[in-house]
Amino acid sequence: MVPLSLHDTLEFTVREAAGLAFACSDPSLPTGPENLVVRAVNEFSRHTGRAVNVSIHLRKEIPHGAGLGGGSSDAATTLLALDRIYETRLPLAELAALAAAIGSDIPFFIYQSAAWCRGRGELVSPCPVAKGLPLVLLKPEFGVPTPWAYKQWRDSLEIPGIPYAPQPFGWGELVNDLERPVFQKYIQLAEMKRWLLAQVEVAGAIMSGSGSTMLAVLREQAGGTALMEKARAQFGGNLWAAAVTTA
Repeated sequence: MVPLSLHDTLEFTVREAAGLAFACSDPSLPTGPENLVVRAVNEFSRHTGRAVNVSIHLRKEIPHGAGLGGGSSDAATTLLALDRIYETRLPLAELAALAAAIGSDIPFFIYQSAAWCRGRGELVSPCPVAKGLPLVLLKPEFGVPTPWAYKQWRDSLEIPGIPYAPQPFGWGELVNDLERPVFQKYIQLAEMKRWLLAQVEVAGAIMSGSGSTMLAVLREQAGGTALMEKARAQFGGNLWAAAVTTA
């Protein structure tokens, strides 16, 4: 797993009143106990025995249901921020254990580094990765439920004519086994991958996580704007797109 330059923003303010006040710029996201930020606050309070009296405002830039770990990164950032605010100085391994109790991808974001993630995501081994690698992210209007994708994996089949083979680079390979079940149901994503691999700007393409974001590795940094314009012309103006780098 690799961190990207795309990010949400969380603002924390200690308040006089008791408890948590949480707000989000995206009205479609729940702000109750099911939200990962709220769950992180509750887990931190439970583990440390501290009353958490803060206001948190979340400004979303990472789309949800995208396979980009937006909610997971928000939860991890909340744990790191509360550790600083309340000066609890918990070791990273202890914070990662709290993160694993909330969700599988959250421990990765505690370490703020590229990492190999094993188990269900709770076994994190930081590793080096090339920084500044240019990427373009493309996401259609729909999302993909992660639990569904994993449940469908065992019986899924490849679609003839769609490339699934690992794509080798000097720094590793691009391959995603979840493309099989997701492409079977969401054929547009399969077509997006095939289209991306045919573009001159693109050195490699893959689905991010369980989707629905498709990720393109660019040959040159300057190719991102042109690729996003062509993608919107091909797949519709409502296509979400972002030019980012590995961070």
